[in-house]
Amino acid sequence: MQLETKLPKVGTTIFSVMSQLALEHKAVNLGQGFPDFEPPEALRDAITRAMAEGKNQYAPGVGIPRLREQIALKTERLYGHRVSPDTEVTVTSGATEALFSAIAAVVRAGDEVIVFDPCYDSYEPAIELQGATAVHLPLTLPAFAIDWQRVREAITPRTRMILINSPHNPSGAVLSRADLDELAAIVRNTPIVVLSDEVYEHIVFDGREHQSVLRHEELAARSIVVSSFGKTYHCTGWKVGYAVAPKALTVEFRKVHQYLTFCTFNPAQWAFAEFLESSPQHYLDLPAFYQAKRDRFRALIAPSRLKLLDVPGGYFQLVDYSAVRDVDDINFSEWLVREGGVAVIPLSPFYESAPDTRLVRLCFAKNDATMEAAAELLCKL
Repeated sequence: MQLETKLPKVGTTIFSVMSQLALEHKAVNLGQGFPDFEPPEALRDAITRAMAEGKNQYAPGVGIPRLREQIALKTERLYGHRVSPDTEVTVTSGATEALFSAIAAVVRAGDEVIVFDPCYDSYEPAIELQGATAVHLPLTLPAFAIDWQRVREAITPRTRMILINSPHNPSGAVLSRADLDELAAIVRNTPIVVLSDEVYEHIVFDGREHQSVLRHEELAARSIVVSSFGKTYHCTGWKVGYAVAPKALTVEFRKVHQYLTFCTFNPAQWAFAEFLESSPQHYLDLPAFYQAKRDRFRALIAPSRLKLLDVPGGYFQLVDYSAVRDVDDINFSEWLVREGGVAVIPLSPFYESAPDTRLVRLCFAKNDATMEAAAELLCKL
């Protein structure tokens, strides 16, 4: 039987490829973006307690009420935006599911969705599965900023959604209030929906304030905002996220969500609800926690021949490797894992049409021993 693929451009993700190579070559894995340290002990105790108390069957499809209430309180506390836990908050099976559900709920065949390259690799497949087209606009280098004039020029009658990501993966760039004002002006008096990927919302450095679209009243009224418990609480394997959106958008979002995953891992929801209520200081302290890791990692690899780009947010460090080898980023990454003993992520898979740069992404959500082992190897290049 011969099938015609619906995703002809999709193969195994670069994250899986590099993690497998890291295993094969026993390399230090700075590729896939996951911490190698554990979630808070109180959170782990809470999930164990939830399982022991019998919270092991289906949760309500949209999320348990207690967790949705805590998300609503956190949203108002941080961003000054009051949302209804009943009609505007949905718990999802990770941020990736939330992103897919948002796109599937809003985007129709023939529509266009503006995305910014380099962009996370799950965006375009979700768009293409709706019979729509991803319109790729490059971020300007070296700051990875949005050229808003290019956005204006890319708008057509078929533009249905603009997908933004701040703090940005892979660059760590963060949007400013002025950026949000530009976006609001562009979508004003249009049917365009904004999808805002904010999974690194609590990882912003040097005294900056995360500019969620939920801070911007005009944008919040037409946006679906996606967040990740996995990124915030060092438990990416639990796969729990959530989406905040106005009631009308949430109604459509939930129609897709209920037939995609129906509900999300029940014990984790109880654990997060308890921990959000008892330990809000965790996410408040997260910028300082990761800034210390960023600064430690940068100091460790500063003696190497790698050129470090600025890191305003997120937990990734981009480096220019041109002083080490003059090859494309895929070849460099494969060489580095084989010969240098460190796994990284090349940037070209994040692009529709990659520029001729020499950049790779390193993850510093690691313990000191991992960072030191990687830095020792990188400084030998």
